[in-house]
Amino acid sequence: MDAGDLEATLRANPVVAAILDRVPALGLPNWYLGAGAVAQTVWNVAHGFAPTHAVKDYDVVYFDDSDLGAAAEDAVARRVAAAVGEPGASVDVTNEARVHLWYEGRFGVRLAPYCSVDDAIGTWPTTATAVGVRPAPGGGLTVCAPFGLDDLLALVVRPNQVLVPEAVYRAKAERWRRTWPRLTVLDWDA
Repeated sequence: MDAGDLEATLRANPVVAAILDRVPALGLPNWYLGAGAVAQTVWNVAHGFAPTHAVKDYDVVYFDDSDLGAAAEDAVARRVAAAVGEPGASVDVTNEARVHLWYEGRFGVRLAPYCSVDDAIGTWPTTATAVGVRPAPGGGLTVCAPFGLDDLLALVVRPNQVLVPEAVYRAKAERWRRTWPRLTVLDWDA
């Protein structure tokens, strides 16, 4: 698989296709579908699994610093879930502009406010999952991949040590290796 195949690969997953087709109409500011929904769909297709196999949730992220309230984010999450409407699909919606308000309480790590959704994607736990996609005007995909697509397409799991603690990386990587055995999981210190 190469970068040119990415859209066709992702659209093989009906939940991803629904998100790419329906969420643009909601007018979310600077939004992407990302993380596990992208990486795990690619890994599933590469392994010959059903495209939805073991995808726990579908992360839709956006950046709106005009309203940092949880109620506003919850309202967007309800709109996205209603628009996607795929049975059994768990869509996790996050306003990256407000993550710094709850991150330390949940993960024990202080986080400076993000400047953009692209900034946030650059802190996600692995280089292969630090990828966001959305439809591009005129067709194709707009891709945010601060570390490129090579690790994703080569099935390489490499830690992004910007924010994730080593124990969290190791737990994710081990869980993923059991589910997708063809992954090459690099050690924290590699």
